[in-house]
Amino acid sequence: MRAVTVPLDTDLDLNDVARSDGCLFVRDGVGYAGRGVAARVPVDEAVAFLSDIDHDDRVGGTTGPIALGALPFLPGAAAELLVPQVVVGKGPHGRRWITTIDDAEVDLFGASDPEPSAASYSITPGVEIERYLAAVAAARDAVRAGAIDKAVIARPITVGSDRPIDVHAVLRRLKASFGSSHRFSIDGLIGASPELLVAVDGAEVTSFPLAGTTRTTGDPVLDEQLADELQASDKNQIEHRVAMEMVRDTLLPYCSYLDWAPEPTIVKVANVQHLGSQAEGMLSQPAPSVIELVRALQPTPAVGGHPRDRAIDLIVDHEGFDRGRYGGAVGWCDADGNGRWAVTLRCAELSDDRYTAHLVAGGGIVADSEPLAELAETQAKFQAMLSAIVRP
Repeated sequence: MRAVTVPLDTDLDLNDVARSDGCLFVRDGVGYAGRGVAARVPVDEAVAFLSDIDHDDRVGGTTGPIALGALPFLPGAAAELLVPQVVVGKGPHGRRWITTIDDAEVDLFGASDPEPSAASYSITPGVEIERYLAAVAAARDAVRAGAIDKAVIARPITVGSDRPIDVHAVLRRLKASFGSSHRFSIDGLIGASPELLVAVDGAEVTSFPLAGTTRTTGDPVLDEQLADELQASDKNQIEHRVAMEMVRDTLLPYCSYLDWAPEPTIVKVANVQHLGSQAEGMLSQPAPSVIELVRALQPTPAVGGHPRDRAIDLIVDHEGFDRGRYGGAVGWCDADGNGRWAVTLRCAELSDDRYTAHLVAGGGIVADSEPLAELAETQAKFQAMLSAIVRP
């Protein structure tokens, strides 16, 4: 394979490059959109595969060919990444480029505005609410008994539509409401995740775990009050500390140094507020690839629990459904092992015909958790994708 990267003069919207049948990973206008499929490769072989592509970089300092995809929730699960035939990249400060593999001809300018439509929708639980509440109680009791420190219990819903869901339109809506989140569309998985699992840029490594959640209301005064209550909540502080310490302890052996925030800050998105803490450092040499770090970190306590294996066993025994790619990781890598991966949250998995969307939401369970309060938290978290999909 041979790839050529050239400057891009036209300021394309990455959502309009990806449209309904391409791929996308972007945050705050920085990221990638791809079209066509040059190859599909196992995730653990992706960096080596990309490094074997002959790359003529006529811009200088670009990523060149990349591979995008998602890892399932269960650690070590098999996954494939997609190498697009054509990738449009956008960097900070307005830098733009296009990478083409083997002279592929793909139309980047064929996008039209999605047409407004009104469909009929149904929303059904994927498991009975009573089972979800019992799973929360089982996790809480396991924490109280000292068997685990935390487990994340989730529940699924299915959205049915009487006409195909327009992915391009959903991406436009996610951009409008969740522009600061990691927005993605890859192989029927679409979403807007606020949580950075890990990013590698040369020797620099960054992570931003989120854990501990409250709602937003649209009232700035009430939202500030809720944020203060979140900061003061022992339950949420414990949940967040478990997640942060796991990320820190996992990254430290790979780093020459690693700094992390001493106290969490409030991360506010359109539908909820989280506690978040950034960790950043420098990788020791020879540096691991971003894929190696994703494998080491995923799933974090923010989506699984701690200790990881015991929490996952409890999840599998009590949740009553297969999480699939929810709670895993979604992102990209390049030939140098750089990349950016988000935790796969606030997402939907579409059926092949796009008449149905499978959504999952969950929350961290500790000793003070109450099942009905956790149910309310999942309802708030579902709103991110429901508001982007449902158009009555």
